Amino acid sequence: MISKPDKNKVRVKRHQRVRGKISGTAECPRLNVFRSNKNIYAQVIDDVAGVTLASASTLDKEISGGKKIEDATAVGALVAKRAIDKGIKEVVFDRGGYLYHGRVAALAEAARENGLKF
Repeated sequence: MISKPDKNKVRVKRHQRVRGKISGTAECPRLNVFRSNKNIYAQVIDDVAGVTLASASTLDKEISGGKKIEDATAVGALVAKRAIDKGIKEVVFDRGGYLYHGRVAALAEAARENGLKF
């Protein structure tokens, strides 16, 4: 019997392939997305210095526990607001190996609508 590949291993491999091509700098940091079954997390990262400049997730108090796509939209808006408060206007989007669909796309569109350029 042929076993199915582990979905997370396939995602991590895809993420490593993408990360080989993109990197965040102080001028243009990386907006990284991590999605679990219940929550979604977003971080603005400067890879040169190895620091997180801004972050938001569904665990933040500002975000109410609604539907997953609504929460992802709220996380995108919140991370964009926090990044702009720190003077970051332009980022490189890192979808974390996930398909640009559903919650990941909702977060990205909300971040764009709230002032981040990528």
